[in-house]
Amino acid sequence: MSDPIETAILNKIAALEPGKSIEPAEVAKELQPEQWQRMLPKVRAIALSLMRQGKLTITKKGKPVDPDHVRGVTRLRQATEEETALALSRRPPAAKDDIED
Repeated sequence: MSDPIETAILNKIAALEPGKSIEPAEVAKELQPEQWQRMLPKVRAIALSLMRQGKLTITKKGKPVDPDHVRGVTRLRQATEEETALALSRRPPAAKDDIED
């Protein structure tokens, strides 16, 4: 079953025009309008995970950020093919135990 935060993030960025972005707070406010500030750290953490999977890009001042050094005000947008390829190339290789014969 998919995480509701992940689903909300992916649905919101899928509805955007290419090159457009959203604030993580928009997702938090949609999910918990009354206590969105408490939801924001979870939204940011899941967005970071999605970026590492190549499913979205986190930007700051319009430029993609390094997932290991995300700080401050950021936005979320659809990843380009190049950004997805870069994210996937940074993933650690699968352990032998993870590969099925």
